[in-house]
Parts: sequence; C-alpha cells; structure tokens
Amino acid sequence: METQTPAHGRRSLLFHQISVLLLTFSAYAAFHASRKPPSIVKSVLGPEVAASNSSAATAGAGWSPFDGPRGPHRLGELDLAFLSSYSAGMYLAGHVGDRIDLRRFLAFGMLGSGVSTAAFGMGYWWGVHRLGFFLAVQIVSGLFQSIGWPCVVAVVGNWFGKSKRGLIMGLWASHTSVGNILGSVLASSVLEFGWGWSFVLPGVLIIVVGALVFAFLVVDPRDLGFESPAMEIEMNDAGNGVVESAVETDGEDVGLLESEEKSGLDSREADLESKAAIGFLEAWRLPNVAPYAFCLFFSKLVAYTFLYWLPFYIRQTAVAGEHLSHKTAGILSTIFDIGGVFGGISAGFISDSLGVRALTSVLFLMFSIPSLILYRIYGSVSMHLNIGLMFLSGYFVNGPYSLITTAVAADLGTQDTIKGNSRALATVTAIIDGTGSVGAALGPLLTGYISTRGWNSVFLMLIFSTSLAIMFLIHIAKAEVISKMSERT
Repeated sequence: METQTPAHGRRSLLFHQISVLLLTFSAYAAFHASRKPPSIVKSVLGPEVAASNSSAATAGAGWSPFDGPRGPHRLGELDLAFLSSYSAGMYLAGHVGDRIDLRRFLAFGMLGSGVSTAAFGMGYWWGVHRLGFFLAVQIVSGLFQSIGWPCVVAVVGNWFGKSKRGLIMGLWASHTSVGNILGSVLASSVLEFGWGWSFVLPGVLIIVVGALVFAFLVVDPRDLGFESPAMEIEMNDAGNGVVESAVETDGEDVGLLESEEKSGLDSREADLESKAAIGFLEAWRLPNVAPYAFCLFFSKLVAYTFLYWLPFYIRQTAVAGEHLSHKTAGILSTIFDIGGVFGGISAGFISDSLGVRALTSVLFLMFSIPSLILYRIYGSVSMHLNIGLMFLSGYFVNGPYSLITTAVAADLGTQDTIKGNSRALATVTAIIDGTGSVGAALGPLLTGYISTRGWNSVFLMLIFSTSLAIMFLIHIAKAEVISKMSERT
C-alpha cells in the first residue's frame, strides 16, 4: 500500500471525512424530506375541520377515499403500510449492506425512493381514488427507504472513531430534522397548486442527491489507503489486545495500522476476521443491543407520531381561537424539528463529555414527559406558547432518538466484544433502527384511530410510551453511574 507524507495525509483524511459527512448528511436529509409529504397533505386529503368544533369533520372535503368520517383511519393505515415495510426492509437492508457495495446500494435506494414518492403524487393528476394504489406505493416506498439508514451509519462509522462520536454524530444526525424541515417547506409551498406537487418535488430532490452519492461517496477509508478509525480496540489492564489508530497523536504517521496481537494470529488472519459479516442472531446477542432496540421502539413511536401527525394536529387545534391554514400548519410544524436539531446535538455533546449514553437518553426522555403535557395544555393559548412548547417538545423527544440511532448504534456495532469487526455495523444498526421502526409504524396507526376520540388520548399514549422507553434503559444508566462513581474512588 502506498503511504503519504504525514502533513498531506492529515489534510487528505480530513478532506475525505468532511466529504463523507456532507454526502451522507445530504443523502439522509433527502430521505426524510421525501417522507414528509404524507404528513403535510393529511389535512388536504382528510376531512375538513369545522371551524366551530375542532373534533368535528365535514364529509364533503378532502380526497376520496380519505374524505369520509373514517378518513383519519385510512390515513393511519397509509402510515402503517409505509412504516411496516420500512421496518421489515430494515432488517434485510442491514444484512445485505454488510455484504455488498454500500455506495451502489445506497444510490439504488435513493433512486427507488424518489420514483415511488413521485408516483404517489402522480395519483393527483391520474385521478386515483383507490386505497389499494396508495397502500401499494407506500409499501414499495418503505422498502426503498429502509436501505438508507444502515448504509449511511455504516459509512460514517467506518470513517470516524469513538472519541468524539457522540458530538460528531449529534451534529450529523440533525439531517433527520433538517430533512423534515426541508420536506415540510417544499411540500407546503406548492400545496396550493395541487397536493401532487408536494410529492413530486421531494421525489426529484432525492434522485438528484442520489446521483451525487453514486458519483462521489467513498465508503471506507481503506479504499483510499487509510486505516479505518472504526477499528479501535482498547488495551486491557494486562497489556493484551490490539491497539489500532487511524491518525497517530504524535504526528509521526497517518493512516497506517500499528498493532500487536498477543493471541498469535497474524495480520492477514486478523484482517480476514474483521471483514467477516456478523450473523443476525449473533448481533442480537451483543451486549446492550436488545435494551437499546426496545427503548428505540417506544422512542421512535413518539417521534414518528409527531412526524406524521403534527401538521394535522395543528390544523385541527385552534391556536388563540383560530384555525390555521394548511400551508401555515405545515410550516409551523417545522419548529418541532428545529428543536430536534438542538436536542440531537446537545445529547451527543453531553454523552461525549460525561461518557454516559444511556443516562443522557434517560434524562432527555424524563424531561420530554412534562414538555408534552405542557404543549397539549397550553399550546393552544397563544402562538408564542405554541412555538416555544413545540420547540421544547422536539428538543427532548428527538434528543435520545437521535443519540440511539447514531452514536449508540455505532458504538454497539464496533464494540470490543466483536474485536473491531466493522462488518457488524450495518447489521447492528439495522436491528436497532428496524426494531424502532416497528414502534414508528404503530404510533401513527394508533393515532389515526385514537385521534377520533380526542387528542388527550393521543398524548396519554405518547407519555405512556416514553415511560416504557425509560424502563428499558434504567439498568444500563444505573450501571453507567456506578462505573463513573467507581472511577472517582
């Protein structure tokens, strides 16, 4: 392998790391932008709210088959169709992603997502009123969308080590909220010209970004002669193990592997071992994978309920005695995602500074409960309170969701137990986010049915789900506190 001079190597490595962050950030922001249109057009497709009563609906408005009294149920079923196939596809995508070219696989998923998103919008011009068409398009879209997350996390995990992973991925994970904001603005801005445009524009966007990913993304630093920072294994107390570094701190060399193996395996055998993909069931048995996966089940249930139903909720709930327009409700819902950007960054920074991922997640989840209660009670009093409490809810709801799906998943996929096997990263990521996506499918579906009985019931469901998410991480958070206390003594 050809080596580079230290100064040039450092600059080159940094350049490629920044390029990878920007490309993967743009890719997943485009994925989320293309997911946002269904939530924006819900208030147009579904029955219109009577101005005198926020819970009443007029059957004449909307788009068949979503315009009747059971319209919210049908809209919830659309969310279920997408998120169920997304969840099922996630497990398969992670398994496949560990075995094929991630760049091609990611670009393929983006192309398919763009075409399926635009196809949903074409139903407007084609005059489609059959529920089966929209369900089928959502199922196909979910399968293509499931390719994105395991791929981008695996690529970023390949390029970055653990030391600042929480902060880096906290910043990087804002792509979710940025994509939601972009999708909301795009879909809302063209809604007056016909709801089909709200799907076509985000669909074109993800296709264009997918072409850039295909042309420029480098999946693994080893493809350019660098050693992967993801393969870090700490020396144990006896001095055994493997010491690997992508950039040496003394500045003498860059991108070269320096290791000593006391076990007797030669470097060629170790390299083959690191490239072997981990089994699905074996990945489930890795330490802490299952608790984090089930915690994300309930965390994502809450986050995706807001993702898919917040504009509809804002439209149906009078603010200062007035119902907002479809466009205003869609744009206002971006405040939740703006709060999510700051929440994800804060959670990553705090978890890096204190070295406690689970405790950080638990604290954010605990504070999200009073923020949800306050938003439901006082969000309709005035526009200022609505904006402030929506921001606060987004901050605490999206903080742990962002942390678990990025830094935690990357940590678990490159932990010492699997000897730095970076090929486990996409599988572990898919397990965690795939399990979370089951909750993401359940939340919007339940909301479609429960909302017809009143929004207080929906918020009770969200608070109960948050409480269960906390329960799954309590014992890990407790272990972190005990470990930190023992370090000080």
